[in-house]
Amino acid sequence: MKISKSIKESSYAVYGLGLSGNSVLKFLKKKNIKKIYTWDDKKNKNDLKKINTFKKKLDEVDYIVISPGINVKKTKFKSILSRNKKKLITDLDLFYIQKIPIKSVVITGTNGKSTTCKLIQHIFKTSKLDVQLGGNIGKPVLDLKIKRKSTVIIEASSFQLSYTKFIKPTFAAILNISNDHLDWHNTVANYKNSKFKIFSKQDSSNIALLNNTKLIKLFKKKKYLSKLKIIKSNSINSNIKAKITNGYLISEPNLENLIFAYHISKLFKIKEKIFLKAINNFKGLPHRHEIFLKKNKITFINDSKATSFDSTKYALKNNKNIFWIFGGLPKIRDNFNLKGISSNIIKSFIIGKKTTYFKKQIQKKIKYKISHNLKKAIKDVFKELLIRNSNATVLFSPASASYDQFNNFADRGDLFKKITKDYAKKFL
Repeated sequence: MKISKSIKESSYAVYGLGLSGNSVLKFLKKKNIKKIYTWDDKKNKNDLKKINTFKKKLDEVDYIVISPGINVKKTKFKSILSRNKKKLITDLDLFYIQKIPIKSVVITGTNGKSTTCKLIQHIFKTSKLDVQLGGNIGKPVLDLKIKRKSTVIIEASSFQLSYTKFIKPTFAAILNISNDHLDWHNTVANYKNSKFKIFSKQDSSNIALLNNTKLIKLFKKKKYLSKLKIIKSNSINSNIKAKITNGYLISEPNLENLIFAYHISKLFKIKEKIFLKAINNFKGLPHRHEIFLKKNKITFINDSKATSFDSTKYALKNNKNIFWIFGGLPKIRDNFNLKGISSNIIKSFIIGKKTTYFKKQIQKKIKYKISHNLKKAIKDVFKELLIRNSNATVLFSPASASYDQFNNFADRGDLFKKITKDYAKKFL
């Protein structure tokens, strides 16, 4: 798809008025765009007049700016959007269409995106670079205050990338890909293809970073124009690695993130001394293998961001004597392979509305109890802890989405920490 008109000359339908949709609307109004038509499924659902007007405009406008998460195949406008799919763009496209003379780093992948983006931002800030962070983390990209010498770090979700047409990062990385969001993408191939869009508009002056053999083969097969930098798992200089004192980053769940951040910092010619200073004082993000309490030989870990077994297995592999709380809405085609991990788990406690599904995944492999909800699970765990008088790890790593009992992963992680701290004061 080529840009046939300038931003100011074009007309727009904005579908979805959440955080990114309102950001798009504000951006277009600042540009004095006259032809903007909006729709939000929640806010406008009973307005029949507006439905018909918006349907008509979808055929007429130059661009349809769609919010991440809206699945074209599951909306009342699906037939119209399907025939106008070439017009579908996102806020990322509006950002890149402007051709602002800056450097951009776009990070995507199934796991570790947010931590990697925050880590790169922290390294750049320590190096006194003017850096902005946005996208799927923090502010929408159109809300960022960009200067000519800015470097922009963007976390891109598969939902955003699925519709994007003009994204052109200076540096682009896919950290990893495992089965996720298949209820939205339908197939693994669709999910992968959405991720690979970060390379589609790059040219020979841009750099792509990959660390997985299968992804590297796919990159070469698609014949992208960017320079490929292959990231090896042992590629941090041993002298540098010996000076890393931040245990959070050199643990298996975050080592991959650290290695990508290291290589991106090298591309920006950041000095070793600055890199080490930054990573050694970096504090991890909440809800991602967050060790928030240690008391009487017991370690409590909030890993609420783990929404699939693939993201949970790192915590299970890297801890011992685990009381594991998990459950929620399972991901399609997720498989709980506990081989080599089950010996680390003393007992598990299943929560959520799909307990039968999770029971089938783990029965005959590890001990379990159906606790149904988080408060009851924590109570059940503390009963076990009061009997046991030795080292233990209480791990809340749900391996599933949160929406059956919570608004999001942050809400369930915050509740886990609150209840756990209350119980610890009383009983430990």
